[in-house]
Amino acid sequence: MTALDPAAHWARWWQWVTVHWQQAVGWVATADPLLLLLFFAGGSWLMIWRLGALERKGLEGTALGTVIMPYASGFSNLMFAFILGRSGGDGILVLENCLVNNVTNLTLLIGLPAGISGLAVFPDRRANGAGAMVRRSHRLNHLSLQLTLVAVLFFTGTLWALAGDGVLDFRDGLVLVGLFFFWQLFQLYDVLKQNVYRGRRLQWSMLADGALVVMAGVVVYQAIDGLVAWLPRTGSGLLVFDNIGWLSGLLMVIPNALLAFYYASRLRADIVYSSQVGDGHICIPMCIGLFALFSNIRMPAYFELGVAIIMGAGILHLALIGFWGRLPRLVGLLLTGAYGYFLFKGIIL
Repeated sequence: MTALDPAAHWARWWQWVTVHWQQAVGWVATADPLLLLLFFAGGSWLMIWRLGALERKGLEGTALGTVIMPYASGFSNLMFAFILGRSGGDGILVLENCLVNNVTNLTLLIGLPAGISGLAVFPDRRANGAGAMVRRSHRLNHLSLQLTLVAVLFFTGTLWALAGDGVLDFRDGLVLVGLFFFWQLFQLYDVLKQNVYRGRRLQWSMLADGALVVMAGVVVYQAIDGLVAWLPRTGSGLLVFDNIGWLSGLLMVIPNALLAFYYASRLRADIVYSSQVGDGHICIPMCIGLFALFSNIRMPAYFELGVAIIMGAGILHLALIGFWGRLPRLVGLLLTGAYGYFLFKGIIL
């Protein structure tokens, strides 16, 4: 009796994993809506759990928020744009989704934690000993955070300029997607540079954490796909397909909300900011640009309002973080109120 060839053994094992994984995700996509919501929440929790592990293993806070977290918390937005683009859906729904998501990130999900306890980028103000090193690290994160906020203004302004003719076409989509990947390459270069400067190596176990994040993202993708298929195509009321842009935008902020409150409780304002702002980069420009590669997007009447709120909130955050290093409680409450205004103008009217 001859031993099984190792290549054949691994091929059989991979086939078994692939078949059972496809069956599992297929079952998720056709589950009951309540189960789909549970899968969505569970997948989001798994991503946040392993992201916390990546931080504890030495990945810098701001880099974690701008390079890793957006692909976890913003994965569902990205898949929503891909699903609608592939199926020939309406681009306005993707635009609604992204505007709602970005406005929620910059107002409610940053403003509410700040309204509860305030957000300070410099929590440790000791001047000597280990405190000086801690403060130096906070200053580096502070500079990276300011650059991330500037990117919000740049990306949103670029979207506004490209939409000046009232439509986003294939070439506009290429510009937006290209901007996103250039920004990600820049962030990746910064992480590698910091590792060389500090003489630090990334742990191999981080690959397993990354794989779990990807698996959780697939579950979130299937849950969103199932929820989109479940919504009735006709009828009146809030829970109909015509409102999928707003509904998905609200639903997909759940992972971001968990990230914001978790890191606010740990006094990591830099990660609260970078996670929310980085997630916004997935929406603008990546998600909108991705759909434009499939089909044109015509600008709705509320587009200018959404862009104005995002730009206004971004400038406010940049000014406060740049000159004061913190977001006071009163400003956080004002941002939460601004979110309520946008919600009122977008859904009720």
